[in-house]
This record gives sequence, C-alpha cells and structure tokens, in this order.
Amino acid sequence: MDQFSRLVDVQAAPYFVGWGTLALINAGLAQGKNRSGLLWFLLSIVFGPLATLVLVLLPKVRQKLF
Repeated sequence: MDQFSRLVDVQAAPYFVGWGTLALINAGLAQGKNRSGLLWFLLSIVFGPLATLVLVLLPKVRQKLF
C-alpha cells in the first residue's frame, strides 16, 4: 500500500505545482487591477481557473484621488 501512495503523490505533483502557479499569477493580476492579491491568491487556490476567468472579466478598480 505504501508504494501505491507514493505513486499517487508523484502523479499528482504537477497538478499542485500548476495550481499554485496559477494562484500566484492571479495574485499578480489582481494587484495590477488594484485588488487584494492575497484574497485572490486564496480564492485561486480554491476555485482555480474559474477565479482567473472572473478576475479577467472584472474591471480595474479606480484609486481614490485623496
């Protein structure tokens, strides 16, 4: 059984790396749109590509003048 668990971990590793990379990209994209990078990083960990789609479609937040 121990060999099976190691095999599953090796096969799933690229998905975790890709998911984490997408979350980092989303955090940077969110900060570029004047949104919370940490919030969007956490949302991306949970929702992944769906969070990316929502973030791309959202308009940029205007900064306050004062």
